[in-house]
Amino acid sequence: MHRLAPALLARLGRARPWLPLPRRGAAGRGEEERFVFLEYEPDPDEVAAVAARRREGKPGRERRERGPVAAGRPDPLVAAGRPDPLVAAGRPDPLVAVGRPDPSVPPSGVSCSGCGAELQCRDGAAPGFVPAEKYRSLSEGAAGLRGAVCQRCWWLTRYGRALRLQLPPEQHRQVVSAALRRPPRHGRGPLLLYLLDVLELPDPVLPQLPGLLGPDATAAGLLVVGNKVDLLPADSPGHLGRLRQRVAAACAQAGLHGAPLVDIRLVSAKTGFGLEGLISRLQQSWKCAGDVYLLGATNSGKSTLFNILLYSDYCKTRAPDIINRATISSWPGTTLNLLKFPIINPTCDRIFRRQERLKEEATKTEDQLSSEEKKYLNRLKKQGYLVGRVGRTFQQQKSSSVVDFDPDMLSYSIDEDPRHSPGKREEREEFSDNEVKDARWCFDTPGIIKENCVLNLLTEKEVKLVLPTQAIIPRTFILSPGMVLFLAALGRVDYLQGEKPAWFTVMASNLLPVRIATLSNADAIYEKHAAEEYLKVPMGGEERMKEFPPLVPQDITLKGVGTTEAVADIKLSSAGWVAVTAHAKEELLLRAYTPRGTALVVREPPLLPYISTIRGARIAGTAAYRTKRPPSTVENLKITGRR
Repeated sequence: MHRLAPALLARLGRARPWLPLPRRGAAGRGEEERFVFLEYEPDPDEVAAVAARRREGKPGRERRERGPVAAGRPDPLVAAGRPDPLVAAGRPDPLVAVGRPDPSVPPSGVSCSGCGAELQCRDGAAPGFVPAEKYRSLSEGAAGLRGAVCQRCWWLTRYGRALRLQLPPEQHRQVVSAALRRPPRHGRGPLLLYLLDVLELPDPVLPQLPGLLGPDATAAGLLVVGNKVDLLPADSPGHLGRLRQRVAAACAQAGLHGAPLVDIRLVSAKTGFGLEGLISRLQQSWKCAGDVYLLGATNSGKSTLFNILLYSDYCKTRAPDIINRATISSWPGTTLNLLKFPIINPTCDRIFRRQERLKEEATKTEDQLSSEEKKYLNRLKKQGYLVGRVGRTFQQQKSSSVVDFDPDMLSYSIDEDPRHSPGKREEREEFSDNEVKDARWCFDTPGIIKENCVLNLLTEKEVKLVLPTQAIIPRTFILSPGMVLFLAALGRVDYLQGEKPAWFTVMASNLLPVRIATLSNADAIYEKHAAEEYLKVPMGGEERMKEFPPLVPQDITLKGVGTTEAVADIKLSSAGWVAVTAHAKEELLLRAYTPRGTALVVREPPLLPYISTIRGARIAGTAAYRTKRPPSTVENLKITGRR
């Protein structure tokens, strides 16, 4: 049975992976498989102490420097799932800037190396804030502010919590649009590398791309990359080809124009799958394109891809020693401005050397890898179904040609000690004028905020539960008319009419509960358990639900195509989707619900049409089937036999 990655468990504190547990009183009738979700177990006295300090209006430096967070443990008030007394229930975590601002100090003109915002100490609620005392100490160092990070990036990378910022709603879009409308450099327009989350198809931001480019766009081309394919199991042979067709259909549906579509690629920026092929494809565009811009919606994985490319054959050799990794977080809108690294010139000699390395690595078997490489691959196999090996050709590695990164902590390159270390900062290298004067750059841009998205309604802790970070385990249920399926308290599907039972396969974060009810008691269950442990998300009890929007219905009529092939996906905003499989020509009347103001999409054809076949035996006395996790595969590795 698949277990959560140890790195994730370590970050979450005292947590337990989900395991199959026997159903009580089920002797002789089989076992029911249920999920035990990650739970925090804070000290009750510590929770009470933190709550008391907040009620007294003392939530600032005392809590953050001497409380549980400073000791490397989760904030117990947040860990316990209790609403923060400082803000109305249902709002994002209220963490505010720590330290005093100094409005008399002008902006620095230096960008945060994590998010790209201009570093400043004038306003704690504005992007790029650094407390005045820290700002001055950094400015007086030999390296100045270069390479420093703002307080928001510090908190995101150290504790996974986002400071509240006062940002105009259109700021991200304006930054991206202004960058794309710059005059062409090197006499060539930029190559647009659009990254989309395949789980979110049809991509909500892709149709907006022509508007971001403007009427006089001079882009050299558009390369669309479908990310996060590692989270989806192979429902049948050729599933990647079908996914590529779905991405191509989304591009056609978006009516893209102004930039020719040069290719479509499927990758996992987290596990490295497909990235060596993507790098080779990008290098082919060197002669016909100028700079490269990474574009996409929030949480599509742009900054993760940026960080891997920074440590690959696509980047100048010395750049990783000079440029910091981008800050990565599940919180939407982490990147606030442009980040960049210089692209290496793919000369004939370099391409030849790279191809030789790839050929040599493709002949290796897993048994021939070093113990370090095996450990690295095994960790990635726990993360996703598809894994790749990203290496470097143009730099000697100390022990391995595999890029050394933790998929859970990718980009967390900030020193553990937040205090200024002059000796370390003085060792930072600089680009020579000759290296950058004619360089072509790869830019990471701010993600475009998705409208009508359920993530916009959630707190930080809820977002971490909703966004899948591990390989998704399909959960299949057989329902008869009159039965109801809940996906946490974020979505609901009612089976209203039909002649025969049908199969409903949930594809969502493994941390979200699925509950089965009947039409007669579904409303009562929602009223009683919304924002409680039974439905998990949202969390915070009655106070949380007072401001959380109610579920609104949409009727759906489907006609089955067979007992092994889904007819459609019911996409419950960004919370996940339910694939519906029914007997051939069987008509179903369904009613699906999502929170008011969020998008409910019926996706036809479904993303994984044969997903209901990935299941175990029926669990006696229930509507559920046992779950199955297909094995993971590693590309560019010679297969010697099934392990």
